[in-house]
Amino acid sequence: MLGGLIKIRGDRCWRELTCMDYHYETQPVPNPIAYFMHRSPWWFHQFETLVNHFIELVVPFFLFLGRRMCIVHGLLQILFQVLLIISGNLSFLNWLTIVPSIACFDDGSLGFLFSSRRGGVKERVAEMQLKEAAGERLPLGCYVRKVVNISFGLLIAYLSIPVVLNLLNSRQVMNTSFNPLRIVNTYGAFGSITKERTEVVLQGTSSLDPNDPAAVWEEYDFKCKPGDLKRRPCFISPYHYRLDWLMWFAAFQTYEQNEWIIHLAGKLLAQEEETLSLMATNPFAGRAPPRWIRGEHFKYKFSRPGGKHASEGRWWIRKRIGPYFPPVNLQGLKKFYEDRNWPYPVRD
Repeated sequence: MLGGLIKIRGDRCWRELTCMDYHYETQPVPNPIAYFMHRSPWWFHQFETLVNHFIELVVPFFLFLGRRMCIVHGLLQILFQVLLIISGNLSFLNWLTIVPSIACFDDGSLGFLFSSRRGGVKERVAEMQLKEAAGERLPLGCYVRKVVNISFGLLIAYLSIPVVLNLLNSRQVMNTSFNPLRIVNTYGAFGSITKERTEVVLQGTSSLDPNDPAAVWEEYDFKCKPGDLKRRPCFISPYHYRLDWLMWFAAFQTYEQNEWIIHLAGKLLAQEEETLSLMATNPFAGRAPPRWIRGEHFKYKFSRPGGKHASEGRWWIRKRIGPYFPPVNLQGLKKFYEDRNWPYPVRD
């Protein structure tokens, strides 16, 4: 529900039912299914947005409408998360969201998963339920579990007070923890949707002069984020390439807001093995390290299935926006590293 309110309050495209026109193309790390889903007709994207609002804003209230509606809630939430897993590489987020939904199913609804053999789990649970109904004394462990469950429930309820107040606030805060233990927090993904996809492409050259028009710049490819136009989008869920995600954030900000990208450039200039292990390709493998590295800013769009670019094997088309950060060399970065107390990269 937090995510649903963040969307409704955060970006008009969620209210106008147009956010899904952009989501598949501009999400952090698209997969091949997203490539085709992006080309769905406008009415289907509107339907998707309505379903999202229904799942996130209406279905949570099913929890308070009795056993059957609680089970329906669990089924809808799990189905919704599975669809998100199929259509995007949102790391482990959707898998973790499925976990609390399992609590919507009681023993009766999950009984088919367990063996009916004599002495099995189903028989033992049935015996315990009969004893409890007859008022017989249950094993001590049952009472201990009840005390723990009630205590934990009261703790969560108490800690959730500021979360609920934030939920009701018109200036709802997103992605914030309200206590040092971080047991409860507010989280809402995609409160706003980027309408265009931009990418930072790192390039290196062995040229002595980075401003020489004849300098040959070679690109580094990341493991999953868009780069090479002919590389098929990847499936990685539930795995998470954090660097690829950080590059997604950096692309719609500036390098001054993401100083770590200059730190990364220095490590690539030094050809540090640990850093290179985070990349898909090293264009300078088996050669001398690059003398200069720069960041170039591009606008990326999906090619059209069956179109000219797709027939050439291109999943993406791109257009250069301009420089993201200017050419840097290892010596020139020395003071930059020292001012930030970063260890200066040393070439292996």
